[in-house]
Amino acid sequence: MTVEVDFGAEGLVPAIAQDADSGEVLMLAYVSPEALERTRETGRAHYYSRSRDELWEKGATSGHVQHVEEVRVDCDADTLLYLVDQDGGACHTGHRSCFYRTVEGDHVGERVFDPDEVYDDE
Repeated sequence: MTVEVDFGAEGLVPAIAQDADSGEVLMLAYVSPEALERTRETGRAHYYSRSRDELWEKGATSGHVQHVEEVRVDCDADTLLYLVDQDGGACHTGHRSCFYRTVEGDHVGERVFDPDEVYDDE
């Protein structure tokens, strides 16, 4: 039995990417029905960019792909959890996780790549 995800009026749900082995929370992004379908078809994380208004595959530009081991849905069926095997860093800033600083501004995360060497200036 497949759970019907409630994508709501906006047609998007939040998805948390979590390291399948360590449990570290890597990032949060949004998923459309098409993004979820592509994730399930390919085994690689796909999301929907609200700022660019387009589907995107995590790591397509950087090579830092998220291999999805399992997709879970919460009790209300309006949030997803991607359990992933992360190649490289999950954050475009070069950090392993997007949650690399505290609200006080303390740097607590590991930087695993230099974004200037990975992303072209557009």
